[in-house]
Amino acid sequence: MSAGAPIRRESSDEELVRDFRASGNPEYFRVLFDRHKRRVYLSCKVFLQDASAAEDATQETFLRAFQNLARFSGGHFGAWVTHIARNVCIDAWRRRRRQAETGDEHLAVMSDKQSLEERAALRAAAARLREELAKLPAQQRLCIELKIEGHSYEEMAALTGLPLAAVKSHLQNGRRMLWIQMEKVLG
Repeated sequence: MSAGAPIRRESSDEELVRDFRASGNPEYFRVLFDRHKRRVYLSCKVFLQDASAAEDATQETFLRAFQNLARFSGGHFGAWVTHIARNVCIDAWRRRRRQAETGDEHLAVMSDKQSLEERAALRAAAARLREELAKLPAQQRLCIELKIEGHSYEEMAALTGLPLAAVKSHLQNGRRMLWIQMEKVLG
């Protein structure tokens, strides 16, 4: 299939990769995405045990695959993209674990003079914040998590594949929703 020929959905993965590399036409990658997205999503869902997190991980997987397709050295594209998905899921799991540990470490550093009641209340508020964060729409949650990790707006846009204005909007709306929910708790 030449670069100017119409894209055939029945083309092999190898042909689609070759044609994408030769032409840069994202439609070739779209066919690969359509072909493998279900398997990647299901793998992520099994690993993360969370449909929303699996959607985020699937998006991140294909973003990384798109960005690194020049490094694909041939072989089975499905296996390669599944390997990327596994790494994305491990990164997401580590991020969650680090956030949970960070919340607990901040509580452990608190002054010994604080009463047990104050500590219990703060632990409950931190747990509630994590719960409310998990309830946010996936893109709002992802933008907030990336901001917490210290990413700039531009980095967040690159990581999520969203326009810069959308990243800022999701971040603002997510913060507002968290603020409203936490005011009810801490009020």
